[in-house]
Amino acid sequence: MNLPFDPIERAHDNWSQRWGASPAMAAVTSLMRAQQILIGELDGALKPFGLTFARYEALVLLTFSNSGALPLGKIGERLMVHPTSVTNTIDRLEGQGLVLRRPNPSDGRGVLAEITESGRRVTEEATRALLDMEFGLGCYSDEELWNMHEMFVRLRVDFGDFPAPVAEGARPS
Repeated sequence: MNLPFDPIERAHDNWSQRWGASPAMAAVTSLMRAQQILIGELDGALKPFGLTFARYEALVLLTFSNSGALPLGKIGERLMVHPTSVTNTIDRLEGQGLVLRRPNPSDGRGVLAEITESGRRVTEEATRALLDMEFGLGCYSDEELWNMHEMFVRLRVDFGDFPAPVAEGARPS
């Protein structure tokens, strides 16, 4: 794009003239644009592996599981997405040979998604690619990234994603 001005600032100036200043409007518009930028960058980095960021997240979640398998409902819950999105994601990964479905032995009607060896290899390679590009956030220091994370924790707690952390401000090392 390379515009000679910030279109979000311009939109906020226009907004302010009509309805009054709104830092919330400027912030949410900036967040939405940042999300577009990051999804584009992340999906671009994952494309050589045949992945989108959504599919990558599902593979990582399965990798974190002790058995390498999770019920589809648990995947949706952990990734905070609709069951239809989980089904579509697992369908794609299964078609690529990165995941397979199998019956859930503890629930006769349920289905588990299980990562394959090929899925594990792709996850490792894709993770290295994302780490090499710092998940698209290389323009920020570690401190700035933790501050950003903490700001979004507050929003997510307020919207009921999870209870407020007991030890606020504690950062993993």
